Amino acid sequence: MDLIEKCINEAENVFIGTYNRYPVVLNYGNGMYLYDVYGKQYLDFTSGIGVFALGYGNREYVLALKNQIDLLLHTSNYFYNIPSIEGAKKLSKASGMDKVFFTNSGTEAVEGAIKLARKYHYKKTGKTGGEIVAMDHAFHGRTMGALSITGTKKYREAFEPLIGGVKFAEFNNLDSVKVSINENTCAVIMEPVQGEGGIYPATEEFIKGVRKLCDDKGILLIFDEIQCGMGRTGSMFSYQGYKVMPDIMTSAKALGCGVPVGAFAATKEVTAAFEPGDHGTTYGGNPMVTAAVSKVFDLFEYKKVTEHVNIMGQYLYQRLSELKDKHDIIKEHRGIGLMQGLEFEIPVKDIISAALDMGLILISAGTNVIRFLPPLILDHKHVDEMISILEQCIDKLNK
Repeated sequence: MDLIEKCINEAENVFIGTYNRYPVVLNYGNGMYLYDVYGKQYLDFTSGIGVFALGYGNREYVLALKNQIDLLLHTSNYFYNIPSIEGAKKLSKASGMDKVFFTNSGTEAVEGAIKLARKYHYKKTGKTGGEIVAMDHAFHGRTMGALSITGTKKYREAFEPLIGGVKFAEFNNLDSVKVSINENTCAVIMEPVQGEGGIYPATEEFIKGVRKLCDDKGILLIFDEIQCGMGRTGSMFSYQGYKVMPDIMTSAKALGCGVPVGAFAATKEVTAAFEPGDHGTTYGGNPMVTAAVSKVFDLFEYKKVTEHVNIMGQYLYQRLSELKDKHDIIKEHRGIGLMQGLEFEIPVKDIISAALDMGLILISAGTNVIRFLPPLILDHKHVDEMISILEQCIDKLNK
């Protein structure tokens, strides 16, 4: 039995079976590449599902973490610590929001946003039961609250009853949102670019129309920027590309570039609804993860990451469009920046497996879409390498 087989067998004996894992045991990373326990190289076009924006093994990032580990890993939220203050200041500045709450993950950030919206509604109206309008095909996480506003039935039905007071509208259909709103609606939540739902960007007309609708009705607008934020679409947060501001936003994934951290942030008016005891977390905002957050923002600014994404996003779009034009099996190409997708006429599972065998890591978004979420440091040669491998896989499938 070789090492990979041994590791997989041991893992299956000790892990609860909630993932369909590939038969690869990863060992280390460098830049755009990951390496397994035998040293096989993989070009990574998923960045850990949008996490490793700065690539693997960035020395400045690693040293910032090491330095903080030597100082202080954790302290409870009964006390202040400098990294969390610095991280919150930089997130506020980058997002345009006033105040921040650090969480351990994206789904917890969504939970906090839901609670904040409902508490704001309660303080404003004196009534409980504030309803939330979410979008069909949206994905917000797998905890009970986040699952309740995730717009794909197969994710929800086995775990019902979930939290009540949720309605689903059609993404990019303003009239559908309008008819979903009533006097009890407290918030509308959406991803400006749907990720798990198939890489669907909001139209400018839709996102601006929802903002105006929320303003007219006195309803909060929540943007989930967990996957599409942190430079992924060419703006620090994707809503900034639309020139629309939310009342509450959520962030995670590339916020920490590898450590488990998320956040929700909001305007002062909205955050004033929370009082001590309304929300909390043991690990959220600890010195280690917020030192990472602080360094990530420094590196994004120093390396001019968003400018680079705009350049490379155009090149990736060009090469994927060329690929679509050459292959009838590809139905559609869509996306923004370095968050793009190819929709195929067939399930993409076999294409992704073939690419993995050839040293390219890809993931799907649903059954028929290949999702491209590379580290934001990629260069033209990485795009060309990916296209070469992917085209070979498509050609093999068509034979």
